Amino acid sequence: MFDPMSELTGGGSNSEGFGGDAAPVARPPRGGNGAGAGRFARDLHSVTIHARQRTFYIDLKESGNGKFFKISEKSRGGQKTTIMFDVEDLDQMIAALQEMKTKL
Repeated sequence: MFDPMSELTGGGSNSEGFGGDAAPVARPPRGGNGAGAGRFARDLHSVTIHARQRTFYIDLKESGNGKFFKISEKSRGGQKTTIMFDVEDLDQMIAALQEMKTKL
C-alpha cells in the first residue's frame, strides 16, 4: 500500500477558502526537493486555485514510493488541511467530483 507520508516532512502548501468561479493557475513547483533528497517528495507540477475567500494548492509529487497528489487548504485562522492520494486513484476522484457536480 502506498504511504506518501513515509518520505514526507514539513514545508507543505498554504491556502485559504473555497467556492466561486475561480480558474486554476499553474505555478512552478516549489524548489529544494531533489529526486535523491531521501525524506522529501519531489515536486513535479503545481496548480493554484483562487476561489472566493480561499486558495487551494494541488501538487503532483513523487517520492521513493511513487507519485501522488497533495491538495492543501489553509484557513484564515491558520489551520491547515491537507489530503493526499495515489495517482492510481485520480480517475476515481474525478468521477466522484463529477457525480457531485450533477447534484448542484
